[in-house]
Amino acid sequence: METTSILARDLAALGRVTEGTSCESVLRGITEAVAHGVPGCAGGTAELWMEERVLLAASHSELIALTDRERDLREGPSREALSSGRQVAVPDVMRDPRWPRYAATAVRHGVRSVLVLPIEVDHAVVIVGLYGVRPGVFTDGESLMGLLREQITVALANIWEYDDVLTGAAQMQEALAGRSVIDQAKGIIMSKSGCSAEAAFEELRRVSQHHQVKVADLARLLVTEHQQKHGGATP
Repeated sequence: METTSILARDLAALGRVTEGTSCESVLRGITEAVAHGVPGCAGGTAELWMEERVLLAASHSELIALTDRERDLREGPSREALSSGRQVAVPDVMRDPRWPRYAATAVRHGVRSVLVLPIEVDHAVVIVGLYGVRPGVFTDGESLMGLLREQITVALANIWEYDDVLTGAAQMQEALAGRSVIDQAKGIIMSKSGCSAEAAFEELRRVSQHHQVKVADLARLLVTEHQQKHGGATP
C-alpha cells in the first residue's frame, strides 16, 4: 500500500490551527484524508481516547454504526488495537475467525478489509481505522502509521497549545472584568460612607468572607443593585 502525496498534503494541513479548529475537526480531517489518499481505502474512522473519554469521527455514517457496534460488543480490531497498542490488520473479515459478531456487522455495512492503527500522542491515543470494500487492499501499515503519527502529533499539539492560549486570555479577561467591577463597588461604598478606597475594599473583603462568596461576585451584586436603584447609572 503506497501512501500518496495527496494524503501527505491533507494530513499536513491538519496542523494549521485557525479559530474554528478543534479536536473534532482534526479527527474528521484524518478520516477524510485516509479515505481520499490511501489506495483501496473506501472510508475511515478516528477515535481520540483521553482520560477514559472518547471522541469519534467517521467519513461515512455506516462506519459510525460499525464502530458503535464494536464498542457494544467489546471486541473487534479497534478494541484490539487500543488494548495492545499495535496495528491490527484484517485482510478479509469473512475469513477472519477472531471476531465473528463484529465480522457479521462489518459485512452488512459492505466492509471486507480493515486496518487499524493506534497512534500515541502525549497523554492520549488516536485509533485510526481504514476500511476497504474489497479484501486484501491494505498491505503496508508501517509507513502509513509513521506518517499518521508525525502529522497527528503536530496537529493535536497545536490545538492543545492554542486552547491553552485561549484559556489564558479568557482568564485574563475575566480578571480584568472582576477588577473593574470591584473598583465600581468600592466607589459605591466610598460615596455612601466617605471612607478611603483601601477601607472600601476591606469592607468588601470582610462581607465576602462572612457570606463565603468571592469578592468579585459580591461586588457585581452591589453594582447591579446600585444600577437598578439609579436607572442603570454607574457609580
